[in-house]
Formats: sequence, C-alpha cells, structure tokens
Amino acid sequence: MRTRQSGRTGRPRGFDTEEALERAMLVFWEHGYEGASLADLTSAMGISATSMYAAFGNKEELFRKALERYSDGPGSYLVRALEEPTALGVATAILNGTVRTTTRPAHPHGCMGVQGALTTGDSGREVRDLLAAWRNNGCSRVRERFQRAVDDGDLPSQADPGLLARYVTTLSFGIAVQAASGVGRDELQEVADAALRDWPLH
Repeated sequence: MRTRQSGRTGRPRGFDTEEALERAMLVFWEHGYEGASLADLTSAMGISATSMYAAFGNKEELFRKALERYSDGPGSYLVRALEEPTALGVATAILNGTVRTTTRPAHPHGCMGVQGALTTGDSGREVRDLLAAWRNNGCSRVRERFQRAVDDGDLPSQADPGLLARYVTTLSFGIAVQAASGVGRDELQEVADAALRDWPLH
C-alpha cells in the first residue's frame, strides 16, 4: 500500500490573504507605489517577502490587486453615484463621495488612484499608466451616464456630456489632492457644493 506523501502543495497559507491585501492597500494608499517599500508592505501584511510573492506575485501585481480592492471598497461610491436618477444627483454623489472617502479619519487621506503614481521612475511607468487608465475609465463612465441624461431630457440638449464629465472628475481629483494636503472635510464639502451651483438644468 502506497503511503501518501506530505508536501507543500495544497497546504493552506498561514495567513488571511484578504486581510493582507487590505493592509497592503492602505500602505499603497498612504505612500504611493514607489513610496511603499517591500519592507513597509510585508511588515503591514504580517508576512515574509517570500509569502507575498507566492500569494500575490511581484509588487506591481500586488498594487493592481490593491487597486481593485480600493475600487470595490473605498472607491465604490462612483458605481453607486452612476445609479442616481438625475445627472445632478450623479455629480453630487461623486463629489460628496470623494469628500467622504478622502477625509475619512481612520484611513489615509487623498485617493489611491490619484496619488498612487503621479510621478514615478522608469520602474513605475506601468503603474502610472495603469492609474491614468483607471482615472480615464472613470471619466468615460461618467460621460456615458451624462450622455444618457441628455438623451432622456434630464440635461439640456446643448449640454456637452464629455465636458461635464471631465469637469466633475477633475473636481473630484482636485478634492482628493487637497485632502491629501490636509484640507479639512468641511471646507472641501463647501467647494463641492459651490462647484455644482450653476449645474445645467433642463
């Protein structure tokens, strides 16, 4: 009778991958891609570098997974905002969501998708391009929603959905940068409110 060999294959990991990824996300959110060292990441995740590579791949792959987690978690206000019944409701929900998310007391301030890799060396170019695509994708989804608002008569026929989408997303990114610089939630909320006072109504 053959005895079953015990080996490493199939052995459950000795850590919670979801919890480790959550902690990695917070490190990237606070320090950016290049600012987050391998030592910072593994220390926060509570695992060795070997375990990190085995579970998540290299640092860039870990960042990609962390960005997905950010999009599905703290950044999910965009998806909810797009479901608002009016274009003004969409714009309001995006800006209010940005203010809340980027100034949350127990989390890093700012936006992981904005500050993550604005400036990087050659080694971070792919991450910088990834985040540029992430931001542009968000803008495209808002533009499509505003185009629907024009088609439905919620926005005036002469309204430019692309320009309005770029306006709202640029404001959102600017709020995130200001939040990372230490500007408080109340002041940023006033900015968000002021930005939509002249919103085009049908």
